[in-house]
Amino acid sequence: MPSLRDRTQYWVDRTVVKGMTAAAGWLALVCLAVVAPASALLVWTDNRSPDTLQGKVATVWRTVGQTLRIGGEVGPPLRMVLSVLLALVSLLYVSTLVGLVTTAITDRLTELQRGQSTVVERGHSLVLGWSEQTPTLVAELLAAHAQRRNSAVVVLADRDKLDMERELRAVLAAAGVRRVRLLCRRGRPADPAALARVSPAAAGAVVVLPPDTPEGDTQVVKTLLALRAVVGDTRPVRVVAAVRQTRHVATARLAAGPGAVVLDVDGIAARTLVQCVIEPGLSLVLEDLLDFAGAELHVHRVPGLGGRTFAELRAACADACVVGLVRPDGSPLLNPPPQTVLGPGDAVVVLAMNETPPTWNGTPAAESPPTWNAALAAPPPPPSQPSPGQAATGSAIHAVPRRVLVLGWNRRGPEVVDGLARNGWEAVREETPPTADPADRVLVLGGPDGHPDPDEHTLVTLLRLRAAEQESGRRSPTVAELTDARHRPLAPAGPHTDLVVGGRLVGLLMAQVSQTVELAAAFDELFSPAGNAVRLRPATDYVPAGTEAPFAVLVEAAGRQGDTALGYRPGDSRIPLLNPPKAGTRRWAHDDTLIVVTTAATYHHTKTNPNDPSAQIHGLEAGKKLGEHVVDPVAESLYKHVRNDLNKP
Repeated sequence: MPSLRDRTQYWVDRTVVKGMTAAAGWLALVCLAVVAPASALLVWTDNRSPDTLQGKVATVWRTVGQTLRIGGEVGPPLRMVLSVLLALVSLLYVSTLVGLVTTAITDRLTELQRGQSTVVERGHSLVLGWSEQTPTLVAELLAAHAQRRNSAVVVLADRDKLDMERELRAVLAAAGVRRVRLLCRRGRPADPAALARVSPAAAGAVVVLPPDTPEGDTQVVKTLLALRAVVGDTRPVRVVAAVRQTRHVATARLAAGPGAVVLDVDGIAARTLVQCVIEPGLSLVLEDLLDFAGAELHVHRVPGLGGRTFAELRAACADACVVGLVRPDGSPLLNPPPQTVLGPGDAVVVLAMNETPPTWNGTPAAESPPTWNAALAAPPPPPSQPSPGQAATGSAIHAVPRRVLVLGWNRRGPEVVDGLARNGWEAVREETPPTADPADRVLVLGGPDGHPDPDEHTLVTLLRLRAAEQESGRRSPTVAELTDARHRPLAPAGPHTDLVVGGRLVGLLMAQVSQTVELAAAFDELFSPAGNAVRLRPATDYVPAGTEAPFAVLVEAAGRQGDTALGYRPGDSRIPLLNPPKAGTRRWAHDDTLIVVTTAATYHHTKTNPNDPSAQIHGLEAGKKLGEHVVDPVAESLYKHVRNDLNKP
């Protein structure tokens, strides 16, 4: 049987749903039922109340009227009715005014919570859209703005504002940035009205991300068109956009307009995978090069350096690594010949810890100790041979069979196989992990297109590879593709496995280019598997093993071979050290790796002719033309052979 409380609750619910009139009437009756007896009790127990019954009733009426704010006047009935009417009008007015004010405040708070208020900022970084790159991109933008005063990062996406803030709260805490404001707004980036609320015309940079949907590239094109409609062509804004599929790059560039940078997510991921197959261990180097923690690339135009050669600039830079030049038309010249002169309007590309201009020595450096001069004068030692199961790097790359086992397939597969073939590597597709020769490289591609979790295939394949390695005792250098950086700790990766998180690399790259647009062409060249690219070479290719010398000596030795040194990786660690102190002396061993920028021609020629004095000259001159892709001589036949297999089911 229902209790009294349940029956009362049921009666209240039925009364409320009948409408405002019924609810107001019952509310008045309940109030009178409580106030009238209480007022009568107060009057009858008060010694100062009138002695007559009429006087007591009048006092009770006055008390009820004052309590309920309905007048309480006594006298003729008309006077009492008019006082009640005036009191009700006053009550209606005050209640309506309070309701209007409350509704306005509530609507404003709701608007703020939904992220639909206007952003009034200048020089902020604006992120349009939401994808797996968003947390990485926002974290890097916060780090880039950390040294600036009164700066902000604004995110506009068609998601709930509270959900975005909740997901980015961990990013903000990890960045440890307090002076930078992170603002999230809800709205469709392709809607001009929503776009106008985030002040794109006043932004320092606008970054457009492709949503995680099949029509993501179409949304990017619409957003770029809306951006041009809001900003106009007369007030150019620095725009960096990304599309997932290569076939949409041309359309996105037309929509973005002149001066905008459009990145190809699939192309960058494919080229990165090719580079990491060629250079095991390169993925950590590329991540360190692209993030704002530690050393990153900067472009400086320093007066007083005109007329100096690239070799002089490299030797004069005390606390940064000179990587190349940027011509007045914006074209990069990475790792140029040593005799290249810094002309009028040229800028210098350096690898430095922050955007502060580096220190330039005005006078030649002091003469090096005799042991260092001897190390520089000595011809490079022959390339070392890797032990079985050891990842080949640098000049030892030809010591292993140029064969890659490809496990898994997605839309980036043909471009990956194409890039491998152009660099002399034969790709063999397999459905399951075979028993591979220890000299083979293994490439694990993400799950099939359209799969809700592409990393599932990668994690399962790595688990099987790890079990096969433990059973056979053989270890093959492996490169695995991941789409979500949160899966990296879950991956059963061994010491010879490179985990390439394509989305994270693209997010890092977009953050770098959004802050320095001149770096777009430079990074495009560095990510190319041919031409100028980041390579890993044994330190003993430049100085004899056991040499005690500072990093500056390795920089000079690399320059004499046509390479530009960026840092090194100690033999007992997988963590690269970019732009290390140049003065600190250390003993260089066989297992130390030098991180360099070099051309494919220099790279191949010095490997095959390490003791030929003309190797560095011929290799240098062969690959110095911008945009020229120098291919290994054996690559063409392999390339034709692999192209015939690209369309195999």
